[in-house]
Amino acid sequence: MSGKQSANTEVRLSLSGLNCASCVGRAEKALRETAGVQSASVNLASESAIVTLAEGGDLNGPLNALKKAGYPARTRTLRLDLFGMNCASCVGRVEKSLQKQHGVINASVNLASEQASVEFIQGAITSQQLIAAVRGAGYDAKTHDSSTKEADNHKEQEQQDLKRSFWLAALLTLPVFIIEMGSHFIPPMHHWLMANLGQTASWTLQFVLTTAVLAGPGRRFYRIGFPALFKGAPDMNSLVALGTSAAWLFSIVALFLPQVLPAGTQHVYFEAAAVIVTLILLGRYLEARAKGRTGDAIKRLMGMQAKTARVRRDGKTQDISLDEVVENDQVVVKPGERIAVDGKVTDGNSWVDESMLTGEPIPIEKKPGDDVVGGTVNKNGLLTITASKVGADSVLAQIIRMVEQAQGARLPVQALVDKVTAVFVPVVILMALLTFAVWLWFGPVPALTFAVVNAVAVLIIACPCAMGLATPVSIMVGTGRAAEQGVLFRKGEALQTLRNASVIALDKTGTLTKGKPEMTDYQVTGGINENELLAMVAAVEDNSEHPIAQAIVKAAKARQLQLPEVTEFNAHAGMGVQASTQGHRLEIGADRYLQKLGYDLAEFKHTAAQLSDQGKTPLYVALDGKTVAIITVADTLREGSVDAVKAFHKLGLKVAMVTGDNRRTAEAIADTLGIDEVMAEVMPDGKVAAVKTLRQQYGDITFVGDGINDAPALAEANVGIAVGTGTDIAIESADVVLMRDDLRGVVNAFAISRATLRNIRQNLFWAFAYNTALIPVAAGILYPWYGILLSPMLAAAAMALSSIFVLTNALRLKGFKSQY
Repeated sequence: MSGKQSANTEVRLSLSGLNCASCVGRAEKALRETAGVQSASVNLASESAIVTLAEGGDLNGPLNALKKAGYPARTRTLRLDLFGMNCASCVGRVEKSLQKQHGVINASVNLASEQASVEFIQGAITSQQLIAAVRGAGYDAKTHDSSTKEADNHKEQEQQDLKRSFWLAALLTLPVFIIEMGSHFIPPMHHWLMANLGQTASWTLQFVLTTAVLAGPGRRFYRIGFPALFKGAPDMNSLVALGTSAAWLFSIVALFLPQVLPAGTQHVYFEAAAVIVTLILLGRYLEARAKGRTGDAIKRLMGMQAKTARVRRDGKTQDISLDEVVENDQVVVKPGERIAVDGKVTDGNSWVDESMLTGEPIPIEKKPGDDVVGGTVNKNGLLTITASKVGADSVLAQIIRMVEQAQGARLPVQALVDKVTAVFVPVVILMALLTFAVWLWFGPVPALTFAVVNAVAVLIIACPCAMGLATPVSIMVGTGRAAEQGVLFRKGEALQTLRNASVIALDKTGTLTKGKPEMTDYQVTGGINENELLAMVAAVEDNSEHPIAQAIVKAAKARQLQLPEVTEFNAHAGMGVQASTQGHRLEIGADRYLQKLGYDLAEFKHTAAQLSDQGKTPLYVALDGKTVAIITVADTLREGSVDAVKAFHKLGLKVAMVTGDNRRTAEAIADTLGIDEVMAEVMPDGKVAAVKTLRQQYGDITFVGDGINDAPALAEANVGIAVGTGTDIAIESADVVLMRDDLRGVVNAFAISRATLRNIRQNLFWAFAYNTALIPVAAGILYPWYGILLSPMLAAAAMALSSIFVLTNALRLKGFKSQY
């Protein structure tokens, strides 16, 4: 959040939750009682507040006060495409410039994707003001266009520009390099040049060509680097600008004013300045190509979107742009075509390839009433689909949005990089000055020459490009590859927190099991008509969406029973239901529910124990105040649940099951799967407490669930994982979403988390170790013992190589193979 205001400032905030005059009063009171607020006025009609902050007032105060009062200020998140960033210090400068803008809550910049995500108070600042802030930091920006074509054009244009600049610089630099270095290493060439060209002419030609390199292709370094230096926030461009300028200026003095230099120091380093610029441009070009490949997953996902849809309107069929399709349109899909929108099949039968979502190559049969997802492929039949979700609401659009958000995430490990790079470039400049001073005072003859060359080498070798790329490129490639494997990291931070888990807690129904139970046993007391009672029970349960309730309804319909009317229906979450039908009062539920109501279950005790030992869930039926029946429902295990639990143990995790089912049934399933700890008979609101208990006992916890009642637990866990077949609420509460209903996908999530973090550690080690090791070498620390100095040209090559290594290492994640 932007800091304290330097003068009285009026801020307009858009509020949510305002419904009446009393809301206005409460909101105004909350604001006026906040320190730093001089006055506040809330308008119900416009749902806004005008807040005047006193000098030195902080906007955080009123924002927190409004949130606590229940009327939080509306916020927006804007993504910006950035131009001109090259290193970690560039990231810091842009973030700092954005975060100090009035109304900005948070700003996160990603070097690999060259994007910024800015959360700000709605109405407090505009996108143009944010872009101006980026430009004020010395870079350029525009609002993000998520279309593939626009993104590709930007990347392609950048690559082509760098390619042209590199080849022009190389063409101009080659004669300089040949003249100067050839004279050093090939004596006959030196004699020929001196005899035919002369030293002054040779140096003058080098001056002209090098100046052309610096003023042409290399101008980008000076245009950004020197303004950043003068503002007191130097970046990588500043190091290049300082280093090459020092070499160029020293050479100019040696060429045009040799008399001002000490005897023996009149030498030119035009080739060093030219070669440094050329090599860094080559490194930038190779970086741009590699960075373009890090976004391949997004490109592939976007490529799965159909461009047009065949829509039937008013009896006519026409091809229209996908943007023109609206909800409830009738979309016709021929064999072999991609399904354009999410919807429900209304006519036709076919097999659909859903490997885009599930990773499973086997097509799924689709018939009227079945749901289909846009981007999947219709294999053989003609389908007519009623569009239900179009545009940004489609599953594919949401997947793309999740991946983009994850790729722009900032992991906790990035904090270390931020701290280092915040001071790195200024420290390097100081080290270069120190190197210059030490060589000038204590170096051998010609001391000035040694001082200039080594100081330039320090400036060039220390460019922190690799540091800035180390984390974000691994995140981009890792999350993209995960998406291709059916694992969506909604929050990129889960990549790091997931690998810290000590225990994994699993919901039972719909997660460990298929969530589609069937009625297996039905026993009534004497004198009760089985079918009549089952019809009444099914009629009551038909009011519930719970899988167990629907299993009973399905069983009744299989017997072709007519379900009577139901009144006074009342559900008790996690316990049971009660209702009236045909003049009778029924209570149906778990043992704890009927015992709470005071019913005697002794008659069914033995039967219930036997059935529970088989992993079946017993329910009891009370009719007009008496327990009259027991019904058991069995839910089969998901394919892969046994393998997944074994894999969790191999990862060193404790495995717990959290369920509302009775303990005997839960323990029977746990024994089958080899689960370590069972928390049974847990009410929906008790799952959060269960998560807290497990965390206190074992440490960081990952919770896996699929239902609405799992949402609080998913949010409470260190990492929440929702199976993709679960409800939207569960998915919105999760950090990771599985597109397949196979629990083994969780194992893949852990595997790619660990692979990505391992890759990040490798990158960070290379980036930090490289700079730590080579800066002293560039400063000349080895010269007194071994006579070794690092040429500025070699320093430039090594610096470019470090970034390319980091990018290439991150791209190895594209080859990650899922374990299942």
